[in-house]
Amino acid sequence: MNDAQGYRPGYEVVAEQLLGYIAEQGLRPGDRLPTEKGLAETLGTGRSVTREAIKVLAAVGRVAVRKGAGIYVSVPSNPEADSQVGYFRPTDLAHVAMLFDHRRLIEAESARLAATLARPAQVRAIRDAADASVDAQHDHAAFRQQDRLFHDAVAEASGNVFLQSAVTSLRDFKEQSDRLLFAGGLPGSLEVAAQQHVHIAEAIAAGDPDKAGTAMIQHIDTTQSQFEQRIHDRLKAAPQ
Repeated sequence: MNDAQGYRPGYEVVAEQLLGYIAEQGLRPGDRLPTEKGLAETLGTGRSVTREAIKVLAAVGRVAVRKGAGIYVSVPSNPEADSQVGYFRPTDLAHVAMLFDHRRLIEAESARLAATLARPAQVRAIRDAADASVDAQHDHAAFRQQDRLFHDAVAEASGNVFLQSAVTSLRDFKEQSDRLLFAGGLPGSLEVAAQQHVHIAEAIAAGDPDKAGTAMIQHIDTTQSQFEQRIHDRLKAAPQ
């Protein structure tokens, strides 16, 4: 994304620089960062845009601001993701592309296993989450919640705790990118995504692992295509 700096809001650029600083310094969850003023001086940025970047990174769970105590690298809600937090750059298109590749591997396998192993109660949970995402397709916040519940339900039905942990991590990283790149919105059609959830749920309920895996891959392919189109539109709209 470095060749597209012109279209990016300042807080987004500084947030990426701050994440780079955390990685370069080898800081771990719980480590203290310099003050807001110190970070601005270190990064060569203004205080106000640095403050906004810190707020956004705090909102997505990458840093924690403790009143009267300072700024810290956040402890991830999912400890299994600890080793990944240091290197994922949510505004770096190359990193986001790798994230989509990882999702295809992990979530397609989760869907295949769910189609084979899901218990009746788990099938109902997947179907209920898919139907709820259809109902929420006109509300980004509500859809985001149902989207997470759907993907988590599929992962749980896989019967593999390592896949469940991986899916949780991937969803966290996806939400970081959405928050930073699209101001918390989602990059594509919620209606299309919801209908794809239904198709995946139907394949799992039918006990068809190949169809379930293929449907999940198509869902992730569509999400990536819409993400890339949204970025392309931003570039076209940028002042020349």
